[in-house]
Amino acid sequence: MAITDSIADMLTIIRNGSFAKKEAVEVRGSKLSEEILSIFKKENFIQNYKLMKDNKQGILRVYLKYAKDGSPAILGIKRISKPGLRVYKQADELPKVYGGLGLAVISTSQGLITDNEAREKKIGGEILCYIW
Repeated sequence: MAITDSIADMLTIIRNGSFAKKEAVEVRGSKLSEEILSIFKKENFIQNYKLMKDNKQGILRVYLKYAKDGSPAILGIKRISKPGLRVYKQADELPKVYGGLGLAVISTSQGLITDNEAREKKIGGEILCYIW
């Protein structure tokens, strides 16, 4: 089965693994997926991730994060810009996810950054996903 949207597949695997209280999940490796996961790690939505080599593109093992009471750190995750409908916004049009409690991952000319960084730098781009 061909995968047309690897980012959506990655987000779905992380969402389902988080709700199922898994310690770690595995997703297909790519540079874009690694950059998204580095933002999630920097913003404390996941514990860590690791690229495991195979004879193909590699596999990313994502270690999920939970609170002391067992509730997942990721309450929701949503793909915004899709292959069939790209969503671009300027810096002053970028949305606040859950009133600033969540974040949006933006693909800009300066790489992948969060919505807060994009507002500070006054640059817009393609909104890849929301996480809260």
